[in-house]
Amino acid sequence: MIPIGIVGASGFTGAELLRLAAQHPEFEVKFATGDSMAGTAIEELYPSLAAAYPGMVFDAWSTELLDSVEVVFLGLPHGASQGIVPQLIDSVRLIVDLGADFRLKTSAEYLQWYGEAHTQPDLLSSFVYGLPELHREQLQTATRIATPGCYPTAASLPLVPLVRAGLIQTDRIIVDAASGVSGAGRPPKPNTTFCAVDSDFTAHLAPMSRGILATCYAQPVDASLSTEDVLQVLSDFYANEPFVVVSERLPSTKATLGSNSAHITARVDERTSTVIALCAIDNLGKGAAGAAVQCANLASGLDETAGLQQVGTYP
Repeated sequence: MIPIGIVGASGFTGAELLRLAAQHPEFEVKFATGDSMAGTAIEELYPSLAAAYPGMVFDAWSTELLDSVEVVFLGLPHGASQGIVPQLIDSVRLIVDLGADFRLKTSAEYLQWYGEAHTQPDLLSSFVYGLPELHREQLQTATRIATPGCYPTAASLPLVPLVRAGLIQTDRIIVDAASGVSGAGRPPKPNTTFCAVDSDFTAHLAPMSRGILATCYAQPVDASLSTEDVLQVLSDFYANEPFVVVSERLPSTKATLGSNSAHITARVDERTSTVIALCAIDNLGKGAAGAAVQCANLASGLDETAGLQQVGTYP
């Protein structure tokens, strides 16, 4: 068994990590921290986890916890991982950060997109981008991994094969993605309460607990491009991928619920000369915790699919 720890386990992504770890054949959770919930039983906050973690409580973060683990998952709010990672480097074999802190390669990029200086710029280049379908070889030898998050995952999976095949122009891409409310995190916010989102649908928030659907628009390089062409490129690119489904069906978030799978399709609108590529994932699964487990499997020499579901929960 591989002993793991989860820092920031009281949030939604942390709870999903706990759920996946409970069904993983090789992972054993040694600690789960949640500073705001320290001392609270896991089953009190998440009754769904009661059978897997009876009597286990959320710990307050302490470096002393690291003595018992080989792998640490970080499910912390934006900016918090920068203060934790330096404490982990010499203590554990593998770090998997689910946050945004180490996804970019330079401090200049971080400042540009997040509007603040990175506190550990020398560590940025040491992290591998955790999207297995695109970076599998690097992940197999990684010791530090930064998962992409749900929006980049849902956009990258349908677009990257088309870009690499030279089928679409890269300077006019539009991604319209709608996420479930869990993407906003566990703490309550006025714009994510039931009353705020029930029966409502905006461009970026859907009235559902989890899931994300990305609809991506691009201009074709060649006006003769057809729907059959783009579907064939996507099918060939993902032919051997265990968690990617390419078909003519329009993808739905319901079909991916509780799984680590991505459902993809594409169309060419000849009238407007537009390529439309769609991708549905579970934002807490393939968009967060599932991706983190998949990456950790690769970096640990395990079966990539260990502990992960290909099939969604229905109805």
